[in-house]
Parts: sequence; structure tokens; C-alpha cells
Amino acid sequence: MLEFIKFGDPSEPAAESATLRFEQRQKSRQRVTLDSGKEVGILLPHGQRLRGGDVLRTRDGRCMRVVEANEPVSLVTAQDPRLLARLSYHLGNRHVAVQINQTSLRYTRDHVLDEMVRELGLQPVHEMAPFEPENGAYSRHSHGHRTAKADEVHSHELHISHQHEKS
Repeated sequence: MLEFIKFGDPSEPAAESATLRFEQRQKSRQRVTLDSGKEVGILLPHGQRLRGGDVLRTRDGRCMRVVEANEPVSLVTAQDPRLLARLSYHLGNRHVAVQINQTSLRYTRDHVLDEMVRELGLQPVHEMAPFEPENGAYSRHSHGHRTAKADEVHSHELHISHQHEKS
């Protein structure tokens, strides 16, 4: 089985592609089916999150591009930033993954969440669209820039630690 083991340069051409849902892009080790129908393995270091546009490489240099799949999501649009902030608060309080845009946000479609949105005075719109939510505040943030050789991923990691003071 062909194994993709490292990140490549996103600007390089890729002969293959794999269209993956958000859930699949969270896994650094898995079997996937390429858009061509061929089954391959992804064997990246643990904790590496895939994003749309990433290029993965095999040991012998073959490349595959990651494509974001359309998924069932709810889109909520509001011109009032306070309404979006309130909604973000309530979704965050429920640990819901949210994609935040300038005047809208998107979450995985869920009828219970849609009802909560309506109760806040907003209207969710169901759509099929790519879903790329925010990384969690306490997760490692990778601003990986891929080297031209595509041999390494250099990342700047943000580590947030809590200091609990005694009263």
C-alpha cells in the first residue's frame, strides 16, 4: 500500500488528491481512498492535523493534495457582531467546533444546535460546504511552512499554560 509520510510544499503539483471530511482531516494515521479510487495510507507524526490544500509525500516523492469535502453544515449570518459573539459563546460553552468568518459562522449540522440558534433570534441555513473550524485555544497551533524539499514541517507552537495561584 502506498504510504504518505510527510508534508510537501503546497505549491508543488500533486498527481493525486484525496477529498476528506473534517473528521478525517483530524487523523494523522489512517487509510483513505484517493479521488482516483486507490486506497492509500497516511502515516504522519501523531497530532498533525490536515488542512485543505496540504500536500503529502511518499518516501519516493509522489504527491497527494488534501481537498476539503463538502459536508452538512449550518451557516448563521448576522450583521450585528454582538449576536455572533453571543452565539459563539453559547456554542463554545457546548464545546462545538465552529468556523468563524467576518459576518457568519458555521458548525456541523445539528437540529438541537439549530433550535438554540433560533432561540437566540438568528436563522441557521443548511448547506453542503467545506468545514474548517478554529483550532482550540489550548491546542497546538501549527503554522507549518513546508520546506522546498518537503522533508520537514517547521511549526511555531503556542503552548498555553495555566498557573493556579493559591489564595
